[in-house]
Amino acid sequence: MATETNVLEKQDRAPLSFFLENTYFRKIRDHIELIAALVSGFLILLTWSMESVLSQPMWVILHLIAFTIGGYAKAKEGITETVRTRQLNVEMLMIFAAVGSVAIGYWTEGAILIFIFALSGALETYSMNKSNKAISSLMEMQPEEAVLLENGMENTVPVSSLAIDDAILVRSGERIPADGVITKGTSAIDESAITGESMPLSKKNGNDVYAGTMALDGTLTVTITKKPTETVFQRIINMVQSAQEEKSPSQLFIERFESTYVNVVLITVAIMLFLPYFVFDWALSDSIYRALVLLVVASPCALVASITPATLSVISNAARKGVLFKGGIHVENLSHIKAIALDKTGTLTNGKPEVTDVHFADEADKTYVTAVVGAIENESTHPLAQALITYSKQQLDEMPSLDVQEMKTLSGKGVTAIVDNKKWEIGNPDFVGRSEAEAFSDGIAAELAGEGKTIIFAKADDTIVSVFALKDTVRKSTKKAISKLKKAGIHTVMITGDNELTAKAVAEEAGVHHYIANCLPQEKVEHVKSLREKYQNIAMVGDGINDAPALASANVGIAMGEGTGVALETADMVLMKNNLERITNSITLSGRMNRIVKQNIAFSLSVIVVLILTNYLQMLDLPLGVVGHEGSTILVILNGLRLLK
Repeated sequence: MATETNVLEKQDRAPLSFFLENTYFRKIRDHIELIAALVSGFLILLTWSMESVLSQPMWVILHLIAFTIGGYAKAKEGITETVRTRQLNVEMLMIFAAVGSVAIGYWTEGAILIFIFALSGALETYSMNKSNKAISSLMEMQPEEAVLLENGMENTVPVSSLAIDDAILVRSGERIPADGVITKGTSAIDESAITGESMPLSKKNGNDVYAGTMALDGTLTVTITKKPTETVFQRIINMVQSAQEEKSPSQLFIERFESTYVNVVLITVAIMLFLPYFVFDWALSDSIYRALVLLVVASPCALVASITPATLSVISNAARKGVLFKGGIHVENLSHIKAIALDKTGTLTNGKPEVTDVHFADEADKTYVTAVVGAIENESTHPLAQALITYSKQQLDEMPSLDVQEMKTLSGKGVTAIVDNKKWEIGNPDFVGRSEAEAFSDGIAAELAGEGKTIIFAKADDTIVSVFALKDTVRKSTKKAISKLKKAGIHTVMITGDNELTAKAVAEEAGVHHYIANCLPQEKVEHVKSLREKYQNIAMVGDGINDAPALASANVGIAMGEGTGVALETADMVLMKNNLERITNSITLSGRMNRIVKQNIAFSLSVIVVLILTNYLQMLDLPLGVVGHEGSTILVILNGLRLLK
């Protein structure tokens, strides 16, 4: 028995041990460049400090080991890229410089060059890994397996094998593996991974659920409505990944400039090898030495590293705060905008109507009327019905049990039903009788409609007993966001397909500079193009399918995280937490990035010029050239990494 127990314990421990080992090796792999650079540096320090006691062969061997360990990754990268593109690059320039140093007897200086270059490469990899962290954390939230329900049986299958209309089982505490609709069960759903909202939402039959969200306290049967590769969650992952592949204009310029610059440096070095010897009467050894120093100090390592770490740091920083950029070009452009166009519904407003005002007839029982309206609307699927149901639940401690009979919906008008042997009609003024509606409560309906609100009357038999005013309320963050944009000198415009009255009311409440109402999707595009002609650089913020053309027409398209798939795909950046204030924060971050990139470029070019001049004047030795050149590279990378905070 003891033997069996020990075997079982070993078997139980095996998966955990395997996991820990893999986690350990994964961490080593993630930091292999940094480890290699540090080992190389340690070997250089060891060889230098023990030079007097080491034999010549051992001294050379230790240097060769330092060269190999420190330079392998960059040498492989440089050679592979040169073969692929048939163009020389900065990595090849460093290889030539290191080999040249060894050729004239400067082993330690060449090794230091490789060490510092490897260290700067490790820092650049670190910045890339930091930007990838957002993707990793998102992908960890994506389940790899799902419980498929087939013929009353539960089968565990890969998520990738799920198809539309498949039924899956999601137990309490599990993440939902694919987008779908609940067909059985209720549960509070944590949607923070998608919307950024910390408060769980209660969902039941007929409600949509999304991959990556979690069922907190109930078991659900979900019917798949989207392929696993097309879920909202997967689109978010794809957007973050594409952000690292799309490069800013500055970055593209530097990359195009790099190859030409490397060729110019090599030609100049070739001339420098012999020209001073023949023209300025330098010793041939001095001429070769100065040419080698030039090869080191003129390499554009710092210039090449001026942009990428800064851009990746901004993308990572913004992602942590709920803003997803689809590429460095959009980060760079954002701080240049002079005007911003904003959609109304779902952008400036919450996109869901709420009851803002209620007026009852003097003889009406307010509690009873509220309960009846809630009970009748509970049978309806109209968008306004949910607002009336929510209002009823808020006003009543407990919804009374009412028998709703003969419920009918008259499209575009309202609903009728029988409750307690009375005929109830709930709908617009024409549905309940316009003259009676206009006279109700001293004509309050006209006043409410003038505020841009939707008016719904409730009529019991032949008497109007109440009027409800509903409005899509302005988001809590909208006023602060618009105020911040104004302070930043950015012109704000609301563009909406809604009517003039509603548009005016929302525009005044939000505080935008001006508004344009009754716009069709194509007209939105025309207005955006008109704004571009006037302000040159503009942004457009929207959430719906009808906003997609306008988002594509702006310099920077910004989508709300709760927006449609088309809007999310079209936009250049996404506000995952639907917080408009993040726009001004992102503009500030964009401005910081552009300033730091300019600082890096100016600094790196200045260092190159100073090092070249001092080398020509024979004031600069190779060790100082190595430190000055590679030191400047590390400094610009560290300067870019400041944007992580």
